[in-house]
Amino acid sequence: GAIEIANRLVMAPLTRNRAPERVPTELMVEYYRQRASAGLIVTEGTQISPVAQGYAWTPGIYSDEQVAGWRKVTEAVHAEGGKIVPQLWHVGRVSHPTIIDGATPVAPSALSAAAKTFDGTGFTETALPRAMTEEDIAQTLADYAHAATCAKEAGFDGVEIHGANGYLIDQFLRDTSNQRSDGYGGSIANRVRFLTEVVDAVVGVWGPGRVGIRLSPFSNANNIGIDS
Repeated sequence: GAIEIANRLVMAPLTRNRAPERVPTELMVEYYRQRASAGLIVTEGTQISPVAQGYAWTPGIYSDEQVAGWRKVTEAVHAEGGKIVPQLWHVGRVSHPTIIDGATPVAPSALSAAAKTFDGTGFTETALPRAMTEEDIAQTLADYAHAATCAKEAGFDGVEIHGANGYLIDQFLRDTSNQRSDGYGGSIANRVRFLTEVVDAVVGVWGPGRVGIRLSPFSNANNIGIDS
């Protein structure tokens, strides 16, 4: 796209669980600075809202404090000549109320991931989610746009949308996790609709040349299953 990189090495996103307060720390600044010789860094998954979080101690990108923390990261990477984009992340049903301030996880349908997540003390079973209303979907699209704006304010070079590994976007794509009967479920065209609307929301902030998508069409991560 529009991002020029110094070499063809791209650092993949790696969840580190090093943000106890959901805000990037000085350790994270040094971690990414040390790796800035890669042509491009894709950060660890970074939740777009409080309810988007699925694991303890992962950073967000929706508050002023988080923007300020990420700005230290981007400045450190740029000072070393690197480029960096955040991975915008919503886990959907791969969560638990203890992680999201007592809220119930959301998903396309009220189907459990039957997986485990880290709650800060150990691994626990993911909770049964509630099916998203169309109002929930609209709010989530707004959350993606807001997170994309926060990423721009934090000095990133673009963004990657996390559409893989059995998280929210992947949950919409698969008929094993999406059993909706409205315009977001059923046919492939309907199941792809949420992803395309997320892309439109993020491209509306960044333009098409600085937005990527991660997909994993053959993965069974978080018990997403295989499409029929």
